[in-house]
Amino acid sequence: MTNLATNAESPASVAVRDDAVAAARAAAVASGVEIRELTEIAELAAVVGLFESIWRSGPGGRPVSTELLRAMSTAGNYVAGAFANGELLGACFGFFGNPGKASLHSHIAGVAKAGAGRGIGHALKLHQRGWALLQDVSVITWTFDPLVRRNAYFNLGKLGARPIGYLPDFYGPMEDDINGSGDTDRLMVGWDLRSPEVRAAAFGEPVLIDAEALGAAKALSVDSDGGPSIGSADGPTVLVAVPPDIERLRRTDPGRGDAWRVALREVLGGLMADNAKVAGFDRAGWYVISKEQS
Repeated sequence: MTNLATNAESPASVAVRDDAVAAARAAAVASGVEIRELTEIAELAAVVGLFESIWRSGPGGRPVSTELLRAMSTAGNYVAGAFANGELLGACFGFFGNPGKASLHSHIAGVAKAGAGRGIGHALKLHQRGWALLQDVSVITWTFDPLVRRNAYFNLGKLGARPIGYLPDFYGPMEDDINGSGDTDRLMVGWDLRSPEVRAAAFGEPVLIDAEALGAAKALSVDSDGGPSIGSADGPTVLVAVPPDIERLRRTDPGRGDAWRVALREVLGGLMADNAKVAGFDRAGWYVISKEQS
């Protein structure tokens, strides 16, 4: 069972809170894991080892340290792990944001290869949502690489988060097997924990969008050789593509991978800088951008 206590004094509505706890427990059961908060040194060290095995960082480039996790968990922040038969298969770490905004920033989450394809990442995020609501948090933010197609769909479609900013080279050089040696542009997303879309997504109704059916202009698309092709951004709605597998492209053709980073920064970053909104992501590889001002 997922370890989520209830807090009778939470100002969040009882229905939303209870739904979140139920969805988190159901997701953990479906994934075959137990998810719980972590505080002990040995468990936190295991989280560090898990993240290092996923990101495969260079010397001095660990994603996080045991000491930091210990300090953060002791101070009441979120550090949780997903276990199956005693084995740590996934973990997630976040810290509180601006107190006046009742927010949590989710810094890092990852799942071991042994746990891939089981929905453990989804279960961890739902556990984090339930935990946050019990702490009177209404919004969780995090960043992700907007070029990674599966992550874009997971964050915007499966979870129902919404982009709130394009951040060029946000982390600076990272030098790991996932990010490569290029710039670390990120999308910052906000997850409105009480919104109807997020509540529905938590119970298996993702935010779906059919980009091709919109007949919108393609401001960025994939050309015949797999590189980026910049097109027209005219019209109230435009589409912005990402490549099928940017991580593989970075390994096999770094120059083309860099070209995608530059093109996406110019097109998606430029549109968002002009106050366009990302309305959703089609898992076929398109961001749907609305330029209509609400």
